[in-house]
Amino acid sequence: VQLAESGGGLVQPGESLRLSCAASGFTCSSYGMSWHRQAPGKERELVAFISAERSSTTYADSVKGRFTISKDNAKNSVYLQMNSLKPEDTAVYYCNARKYSYNYWGQGTQVTVSS
Repeated sequence: VQLAESGGGLVQPGESLRLSCAASGFTCSSYGMSWHRQAPGKERELVAFISAERSSTTYADSVKGRFTISKDNAKNSVYLQMNSLKPEDTAVYYCNARKYSYNYWGQGTQVTVSS
């Protein structure tokens, strides 16, 4: 079982990034999938969630209207489109898959927003 994030990098405020999370060893369409982030000195926080059955989504208030979570069942992948990035979005972003007692994490990808 593996979750592999990619797409992080250094961008300027106002720019966009798209994070990808490729799942292997399980079918992510049957799991609740989410993106979390952790900034230095802060606790890890939920950024966005997409449900298994109906693909309903929820977002942290801080990213509503700027970030969009989506999934491609054919590619067994989940994405996070991040627009209008702000310096406070700087963090390591982690992909998570959860179903019953199963709880998987990726290794994280660094996103840095700085001028």
